Amino acid sequence: MSYDGVGPRAVMRSVAFLTAGALAVPLLAGCGSDDEGSKPLAGQDIAAAPRDRLADGGTLRWAVDAMPQTLNAFQADADAGTTRVAQAVLPAMFRPDASGRPQRDADYLDSARVVETEPKQVVVYRLNQQAVWSDGREIGAEDFAAQWRALSGKDSAYWTARNAGYDRIEKVERGANDLEVRVTFAKPYADWRSLFSPLYPKDVTGTADAFNDGARKKLKVSAGPFAVQKIDTKDKDVVLTRNPRWWGHTAKLSEIVLHEVPRDKRAAALADGTVDVADVDPSEADRITQAAGAQGSLPFQGPAGGRTAAKALRSWAVLHGSDEKAARTERRALKKQRKSLAKYLAQQEALRDFEVRKSLEPAYTQLALNGADGPLADERVRHAVAHALNRKELAQVVLQPLGLPAVPVGSHLALSGQDAYADSSDALGGQDTAQARALLADAGWVPGPVEEQKKGEKAAGAEGRSAGGSPDPSQSDDDGTYIVGVNDHVEDNKGHDDQQKNRQEPGHRGSEDGHTGDGGARQLAQDGRPYAQEHLKQGGAPGAYAPKGTAAPAGAGARTGPLAKDGKPLSLRFVLPSGPGSDTLRKVADRITAMLDKVGIATEITKVSDESYFRDHIASGQYDLALYSWPSSAFPATDARPIYAKPVPGADGSLNVQQNYTRVGTDQVDQLLDQAIATLDQGEERDLIRKADARIWATAGSIPLYQRPQLTAVRKNLANIGSFGFRTPVYEDMGYLKKGMKASSSPAS
Repeated sequence: MSYDGVGPRAVMRSVAFLTAGALAVPLLAGCGSDDEGSKPLAGQDIAAAPRDRLADGGTLRWAVDAMPQTLNAFQADADAGTTRVAQAVLPAMFRPDASGRPQRDADYLDSARVVETEPKQVVVYRLNQQAVWSDGREIGAEDFAAQWRALSGKDSAYWTARNAGYDRIEKVERGANDLEVRVTFAKPYADWRSLFSPLYPKDVTGTADAFNDGARKKLKVSAGPFAVQKIDTKDKDVVLTRNPRWWGHTAKLSEIVLHEVPRDKRAAALADGTVDVADVDPSEADRITQAAGAQGSLPFQGPAGGRTAAKALRSWAVLHGSDEKAARTERRALKKQRKSLAKYLAQQEALRDFEVRKSLEPAYTQLALNGADGPLADERVRHAVAHALNRKELAQVVLQPLGLPAVPVGSHLALSGQDAYADSSDALGGQDTAQARALLADAGWVPGPVEEQKKGEKAAGAEGRSAGGSPDPSQSDDDGTYIVGVNDHVEDNKGHDDQQKNRQEPGHRGSEDGHTGDGGARQLAQDGRPYAQEHLKQGGAPGAYAPKGTAAPAGAGARTGPLAKDGKPLSLRFVLPSGPGSDTLRKVADRITAMLDKVGIATEITKVSDESYFRDHIASGQYDLALYSWPSSAFPATDARPIYAKPVPGADGSLNVQQNYTRVGTDQVDQLLDQAIATLDQGEERDLIRKADARIWATAGSIPLYQRPQLTAVRKNLANIGSFGFRTPVYEDMGYLKKGMKASSSPAS
């Protein structure tokens, strides 16, 4: 997980692979061209080297945020550690390439293709004849069939996190021979490549007991370059060793140890040799860069290269507008902390053996707007918030200091470099202060008197909401931020009663007044912004959408303080995590607050513990504004459906939001994604997804901001490991360079 976003899904696609995928659409007004997104904004940075330059053997110690709670990637508490283990020890029929496109893994598949579409879709997988499980048994149809039955959703005895795609399969059977698996679908399924990745042996999926409990702490049978040797809960290690029955390229490393290290302890762990590789936050990345003798972005992190402590201190004083006298004062203060300084300097010396490899994660950070109730239930207010934002500036705050491309994300459903990416943000429009003020005025928020609030009464944006747990930095597991699919797993696409209950929020008020639904004059989410005027002609309230060019209300030229309506101020509750490493997230929030302030929207920032941030606030709807991240997917029609699905009121009055934590959705988006998932024409699928994205922009439930940076500290003599971007790591090619050998000098594309 990186430092800058927060998010809810436990592993990408609830499976164990960070699959970065593709999305695209036919051009709507404001959508980008078909050539957009043909190249990732940043490539891999892994110190690529051919295998013959690598030594045989060695142990790689790799930091993870937490020990995996389960080794079963299809369970609700699967996490990033589960993902890493599964990638190294289990088969995957398809894995993402450098552009996030799913590609056949030749170690397991000779071919996989749709052989029939009528009367039903049939896919035939032809397996690599060398592919065997670690117990010597051939990988075959029995494994595919057992996994389908476990994940189909038909047997509630299996505690599964999802059944998307598997619920469309009618049968799985042996093909013409033992190397063929024939899968027949009851309903067409565009994202069939998402299935059976990872693939578990029938020993795990064959019975509910084995699935639910047997694979949580051990995997007796595997089929990757590595196998799970042991899980040491005392030392917080997962030990992976070479699989002697692996038929592909022999792993260069003899052992990989995944070791739990909190985010704020990473630099110390690297320096003392506890780990060799660790994702780090910007401050630690800068410290490592300076230790290596390069120019960092922070003013003083201790000696860099041959600089003395005094020279570094003087530089610190000058950069802070101080002088020599101040520097001497600071020097005297440092002498009183000689012991800690000596420890720091020793760590800096050890950190000279590391370098920071950087890229962009297949994930983006967004501003979420809770449209369930309060001011943001009005689409005009959500649009005003969107028009107040300078997304380019926000991207620069995070990415520019790191030397990464500061380009705002233009799609909810894909990232630059993926087939389906197109910038559909014009369906909503960019920064426009006058437009924002006009929309607020039209919604009734105008300068005026504010009633004195009674003690304990919340402002308009936080009405009836509790702050939840108190900030507790000690609870942070990395940086106060989460990525959907890495920290907290949210169930999707399940049909079981108990699973549905987990998705519902008792007592939560849904909005069926047209602001989050599909009917009424307030609905702006047709085909995007160009369609708003036509919608008004069909009965919308005059001026409801304040088209571009509409004059702002009198006196709107200068900010006069928060606006008010019916005596209550327009104030939105902005919930943020408080843990270590969330500094950048808070910087982004501060910029957003200032931008909203300019149009008359006040914000009430509430910092909560990392542990409760998502669980008690985002998932439960106790916020107005929040920052968290979603991973990109190679299969958006499947994976985006629960994220943007229109919330459905339950019979008991609760609201089933699935993973749509903004509570904003439309029937059109649901229909478009349903159509995309059911077509086998890849071009048509891209078109439908792009059209859906334009409508998602127009609802203004969430505003994509920037692609998340990935900063990885790696021992300098390690190759083929670092910041991977979209591509799945190739575990058998990781290793230590032979003496005198060098890796490539530039990031891989």
